[in-house]
Amino acid sequence: MALVILPGLNNLIEDISEEKKLPTQVVEAALREALLKGYERYRRTLYLGITEDPFEEEYFSNFDVGLDLEEEGYRVLASKIIVEEVESEDHQIALAEVMQVADDAQVGDTVVLDVTPEKEDFGRMAASTTKQVLAQKLRDQQRRMIQEEFADLEDPVLTARVIRFERQSVIMAVSSGLGRPEVEAELPRRDQLPNDNYRANATFKVFLKEVSEVPRRGPQLFVSRSNAGLVVYLFENEVPEIQEGSVRIVAVAREANPPSRSVGPRTKVAVDSIEREVDPVGACIGARGSRIQQVVNELRGEKIDVIRWSSDPIQYICNSLSPARVELVRLVDPEGQHAHVLVPPDQLSLAIGREGQNVRLAARLTGWKIDIKNSQEYDQTAEDSEVAELISQREEEEALQREAEERLAAEQATRAEEDARLRELYPLPEDEDEDGDGEQDEYGDQESSQVQNEGEQLSSSDEQPPSNDPSTEEEGIR
Repeated sequence: MALVILPGLNNLIEDISEEKKLPTQVVEAALREALLKGYERYRRTLYLGITEDPFEEEYFSNFDVGLDLEEEGYRVLASKIIVEEVESEDHQIALAEVMQVADDAQVGDTVVLDVTPEKEDFGRMAASTTKQVLAQKLRDQQRRMIQEEFADLEDPVLTARVIRFERQSVIMAVSSGLGRPEVEAELPRRDQLPNDNYRANATFKVFLKEVSEVPRRGPQLFVSRSNAGLVVYLFENEVPEIQEGSVRIVAVAREANPPSRSVGPRTKVAVDSIEREVDPVGACIGARGSRIQQVVNELRGEKIDVIRWSSDPIQYICNSLSPARVELVRLVDPEGQHAHVLVPPDQLSLAIGREGQNVRLAARLTGWKIDIKNSQEYDQTAEDSEVAELISQREEEEALQREAEERLAAEQATRAEEDARLRELYPLPEDEDEDGDGEQDEYGDQESSQVQNEGEQLSSSDEQPPSNDPSTEEEGIR
């Protein structure tokens, strides 16, 4: 068959490469695969309306497409095995036929033949399939490159632009760097902020949450506006002391999507200073709140509490409940990290917060279970008795957990001993190889002499007449 000419093939590949930002080799590979799928569709259409499709899933695995960039065309090539009698014309070729052009051909050799159909016979359906497959393969290559590009991104915060809406998700356009093309990223409903107005072409700072493989869609970017990493990034960009290292963010507790609409988003940030003369809270807030205001504006009015971290859990818990005023903190169960916080009656609602948001964030920030108590109604004896019961219950649960872990470890040790014993009795091939390699040099001569001695004993025993002594027979059985 003659070469199928594709006018402007080189220009087509270059244009696609520039438009999709893909290497020309990738575009050529996608085009070859698309043309091969088109050829498969052409072959299948020959049987439409006549009989059932006779081709299996891997039927065309020995076919390939070769591009001729100089003459701007392509050929369909088939690798066939030389046989005496042909059972499948697409996979085999008769030896007598090959001998006409190659005298040294042998059965079992493989030859590559040109099976390109005429351009007029290719058909509209096959051409449509080629076009669809090419577009799909190019998209897959783009997504694969996106996955590799964004997976190793050092800066996880990107500038995103709203493109469209799909169900409850916002589809945004993001770029990994200067000069790089924009790619689509999905902002799910759970990662959106209630105060954001996601109108078309609006820009937001988003946190690159993950790059994952989605079935039927390939690599997909997922971004978030509710991730605590976004708050850390914004503070790092607004506070020079954090960039220099004199101030560090120790912990962040964020509730970007509260359980109730009556409660707004809120974040607590615990900061500490490496240098004594630097005030970490003042550095993050800035003169007249200028620095923290920039962060609040980017988060569309989210309330942010900046508190000072302390290695003393009592002081740390007091700071975490800001702006409430605390009278006393009792660490009723230090091992279980349980604390009672006593506050005046007028500070009770402030310490708890609307629908418990303030104390909930404080507990997340410190890692302690915090119970807010009215200082005027606090009965220490009754509370200690209740806490003692809780401690006893916790210790029982921990003891049961330790017992279960010890039992599991004992079972694993017993199983390992049994496995080792079985491997000694019935060694695996790899064990024998390892032992043989290590002992061959040391015991090779002994084994050789032992085999020789055994051979001499066997030959001598063959020459001796059989004995009727029962003890001899018993030793032979042993």
